[in-house]
Amino acid sequence: MTPRKGDGDRAGASADDALAWLERHGTKKQIAELARYGIDAARPFGVPVGALKTYAKQLGKDHALARALWGSGRYEARLLAAFVDEPARVTSKQMDDWARDFDDWATVDTVCFHLFDRAPAAWKKPKPWAAARAEFKKRAAFALLWSLSVHDRDAPDDAFLAALPLIEAGARDDRNFVKKGVDMALRAIGKRNRALNEAAVALAARLGASDDGTARWIGRHAHRELTGAAVRKRLTGR
Repeated sequence: MTPRKGDGDRAGASADDALAWLERHGTKKQIAELARYGIDAARPFGVPVGALKTYAKQLGKDHALARALWGSGRYEARLLAAFVDEPARVTSKQMDDWARDFDDWATVDTVCFHLFDRAPAAWKKPKPWAAARAEFKKRAAFALLWSLSVHDRDAPDDAFLAALPLIEAGARDDRNFVKKGVDMALRAIGKRNRALNEAAVALAARLGASDDGTARWIGRHAHRELTGAAVRKRLTGR
């Protein structure tokens, strides 16, 4: 889809401008696509992520705009907020406030991968969020670990090793979106380097032998990938 030009395309656009842009560019076909991926979106416009990213570049970084878009409660507006916000200005309180609002996996992952993992308080959030009762806030703990393992190249191994007990505890949560977040976090940490691979493989083996079905699924799934030829070759080449 090629976005049409309009008032909302300019840098410095207001939240009303941006919401009007989303309204103009949404389609019923794209709304139907969300259901295919298990995204139970809040009042979606039907704008694909690629178009949102392009539009975000046109808007530029704008912390105030991001806060206003998030406050609208609309699905694509919240994704757009993650793309235009300024990571350095994201406070610990903002992270907690947004995490309380999480209500679908796609928003969780987008916010964690495009904003929260670059915020000053990023490393302070996995532990408290992993103890949350709310499914999507708890997923955010593991989505954030997953994202940090990919994007924070300067983080020491000790930071990830300290997170493995969170993964071990979370592996007994059988809710689908938590389970998958835990699985992806463990696999991502185990692909970071050889030392972390060894620790992650040991945890995966322990989970794989668990009497808990969810933990066993996560452990065996992660163990299969982390001991596979592709990962071994990648880590040996580093």
